[in-house]
Amino acid sequence: MTESELDFAEVRRAFDHAAASYDAHAVLQREVCDRLLERLDFMTLKPARVLDIGSGTGYGLAHLRSRYAEAELCALDIAPSMLKAARARLPQPGWAQRALARLTPPASRLTHLMCADMDRLPLASSSVNLVWSSLALQWAHDLEAALKGFHRVLAPGGLLMFATFGPDTLKELRAAFSAIDDAPHVNRFIDLHDIGDMLIHAGFGSPVMEMEMLTLTYADLKSLMRDLKGIGAHNAATTRRRGLLGKSAWSRLEQAYEAHRQEGRLPATFEVIYGHAWVGDKTQREDGRQVIQLKIQKKRAGS
Repeated sequence: MTESELDFAEVRRAFDHAAASYDAHAVLQREVCDRLLERLDFMTLKPARVLDIGSGTGYGLAHLRSRYAEAELCALDIAPSMLKAARARLPQPGWAQRALARLTPPASRLTHLMCADMDRLPLASSSVNLVWSSLALQWAHDLEAALKGFHRVLAPGGLLMFATFGPDTLKELRAAFSAIDDAPHVNRFIDLHDIGDMLIHAGFGSPVMEMEMLTLTYADLKSLMRDLKGIGAHNAATTRRRGLLGKSAWSRLEQAYEAHRQEGRLPATFEVIYGHAWVGDKTQREDGRQVIQLKIQKKRAGS
């Protein structure tokens, strides 16, 4: 989404409020995170610093901490309560681990928690070796600007790996809401090919993109809506309809969704996009100009 389409204050409020209930409802989020973690098995990368974008309650962060035990980890999220939950999830060292930590170089055992916007990363250029993000990029104000920021903080040879949602996510719910009114009730998501183009424009080389459809099923519509609310996935469009649906509108919504019922269950489709891309030698500036290095030798007199 672009900044004009997304109510950032509402996004922050929703996720901050959902921190306590998130893990109980985040079945899909954990599954996608696990599948994204598996993709790291094929990457020959030993990062000194890892940045987790949209760390949430820290499920992926804890796995990254285990996988890259010697790395310095930076976890970024817009919701303070999510970061608090992530800190609680990280293993607390016992006396033996604390004694060992005193013998370990400080930078290799740190985990920093940062409450910040992914569009405005508070990190130095070329300071990170791996930028990781599982199901957070769909909440960016301006995705292309965010990707340029990821490229800026990644060092040459660094890797961006992410999962996000595509346009067919919650297509059944979107279709059911269209039977009620023309207002946006489900957030819009960016197409795989557009994300690939954005990666190239941001300076990444040869991005690899994949897509798969995952479907959850529910006994009724209330159960689906309860899950979405539990993870903080509210409709955050600036043009969204305010207020709760009335009884009549809710009844029409339920009836419209019933048209999708299969084998006694209501499906909820999620289009999951996976992507990764590498940073090259970074000899091109962000404005597209190429950096050319010249070596000038002074000519000695008489030569």
